[in-house]
Amino acid sequence: MRPPLRKFPLRPGVFENVCWQCTRRALRRIERSPKFPRLFSESTARPNLSTAGPAALPRHRFKAGYFLSNSLLVRSNGTSVAPPAAGDAPAQVETAADNTLLPHRRRQAARRNATANAEAQQSTSSSPTTAARSTNSMAASLPPDASSLLAADAASHPSNSLRRNLSAFLSLSKPRLTVLVVLSAMVPYALYPVPAFLSSDALAATAPSLSPLTLLFLTTGTTLCSAGANALNMLYEPDTDAKMSRTRTRPLVRGLLSTRAALAFAIGCGMAGTAALYVGVNPTVAFLGLANIALYAGAYTPLKRISAVNTWVGAVVGGIPPLMGWAAAAGESAVGDGTWRELLFAADGSSLGGWLFAGLLFAWQFPHFMPLSWGIRDEYKAAGLRMLCWVNPARNARVALRYSIVFVPLCLGLCAAGVTEWSFAVTSLPVNLWLIREAVKFWRYEGHKGSARSLFWASVWHLPVIMVLALAQKKGMWARVWRSIAGEPLEDESDEEDDVEWEPEPGAGAVSAPDVGPVRAQ
Repeated sequence: MRPPLRKFPLRPGVFENVCWQCTRRALRRIERSPKFPRLFSESTARPNLSTAGPAALPRHRFKAGYFLSNSLLVRSNGTSVAPPAAGDAPAQVETAADNTLLPHRRRQAARRNATANAEAQQSTSSSPTTAARSTNSMAASLPPDASSLLAADAASHPSNSLRRNLSAFLSLSKPRLTVLVVLSAMVPYALYPVPAFLSSDALAATAPSLSPLTLLFLTTGTTLCSAGANALNMLYEPDTDAKMSRTRTRPLVRGLLSTRAALAFAIGCGMAGTAALYVGVNPTVAFLGLANIALYAGAYTPLKRISAVNTWVGAVVGGIPPLMGWAAAAGESAVGDGTWRELLFAADGSSLGGWLFAGLLFAWQFPHFMPLSWGIRDEYKAAGLRMLCWVNPARNARVALRYSIVFVPLCLGLCAAGVTEWSFAVTSLPVNLWLIREAVKFWRYEGHKGSARSLFWASVWHLPVIMVLALAQKKGMWARVWRSIAGEPLEDESDEEDDVEWEPEPGAGAVSAPDVGPVRAQ
């Protein structure tokens, strides 16, 4: 429906609805036209193209602007952007180009500009105030603290209202951290290699199986123990929480709860959680839950003011919940007295999977916490908390890299221990290499150039992906599912049927014998 290209007049805006190739053909015809012999020449007597027609287009192909419409529209409208001066700041350059960029590219340019300005200020600043401002970009990119959000919700309701008290008490438990702790206990429980899993007689009284009631007590008790430990942590350090941007709105800092009420909540949750684990699971798991409270509130929290070793103690606290889940499942399949030696240090090596999961959660704490603490290292320093991110930044990056590499042998160990199929070693390798690559960048740049933010978010996604892959590739799960669907007998069942010979019924041509049950073949 458009007129022939050779009849296009040379006026601004004529090429707005024409594709790139057609525009090039039209301009080539114009260049060869005798009416405009020197239109695209290099002579100094060049006509004024800002009013006569479009500017000369480049003759190269497949450059950055080849597939974009911005450069074509700028040339066809006869407008141009002046090049940035030598002394212009990046923000001025981006502002000058705002009129020629699409909205999504404008937002991308604004983000790049903010990151560049923060890195420039950080590299040139020497005062603590300016350095604190330079880390605000990292702190702003972190997810908001759930306790602070719940405390803000509680403050928006009338005093002594039910919703205000529930939100305030819930914020004491650090909900996101508690959910992570509970999930880290549930996954090893589900991955415990139960022999009769998904078999046809799994509901028989003699066949071991994972009990939903035990899982309910495990999750409830672990949730209460974690809530009690987190509440004790907040009771111990309200003064340092008030000095940090992510924790200064917590309930005890804002005075939404009294110290007596918070202490009663912490003690009540700890006692109820330990009792639920003791009654509904086994004493070994109950002891591990109580030990976790003692380590988190009695060792890790006070050590934060004394030594950077507190990070390793906190990693031990993170490694205990997977061991609790494994011991809970092992208690249901125990053939002996079910003591802690059998559940945690079995002679047949069946407890190795629990320790591997504990090691995996222990190692994960470092590539997750090291970049997180690096982004707010000045706040940790001002609050008097001795974190490795400001005590020794170079070692902080090395530790994150070192424990990122540990994930590869740990995943191989889960396969060798019979917890997962060997395909798990292959499927988990790309995820582990991704985390290692981000840790290498964090170590090389020591947290600068966005490497801390990249490693933090890589660690956030790494752990759930590894857990899901392990659950999907549990040892023997899909083989048993297929046998259950196809109706094929299990190998152990067929072997047992071959080894057992039943006596003939009395009166069937054989000598009658007392009913003594099956007789094993000699």
